[in-house]
Amino acid sequence: MTGIDSPTDEHWVDPEIVRPYVVTRGRTQPMHGRFDLISMALAVGAPPGPDAGLDPEHLRILKLCREPKSVAEIAAHLDLPAGTIRVLLGDLFDRELVSAQEPQSEVDMRDMKMYRAVLDGLRSL
Repeated sequence: MTGIDSPTDEHWVDPEIVRPYVVTRGRTQPMHGRFDLISMALAVGAPPGPDAGLDPEHLRILKLCREPKSVAEIAAHLDLPAGTIRVLLGDLFDRELVSAQEPQSEVDMRDMKMYRAVLDGLRSL
């Protein structure tokens, strides 16, 4: 065919869209929790064993979150969209492998730690 890409062409699928879709198994929202860009995640408990049934991306998140990380920071480190990270964090939250701290209300917006976390997350993008 001339002028039209055939399905056998390597360019008919955008890997930037397919990879996140496959990683989340087509899910677009976490089952529980909101996970805003500035929500903080922290791995809790002992690291899961190889028989835990977790995907490599889940394991990378757990490794990253040995210290608190925002959704934006995790997305930047894993080079995945924030929506994908939200779904994966929801999986880990449901298994009680991470704790999540939602953003503070506007009353607490004077906390400089929160602004630094947001700036660090944006810089790492």
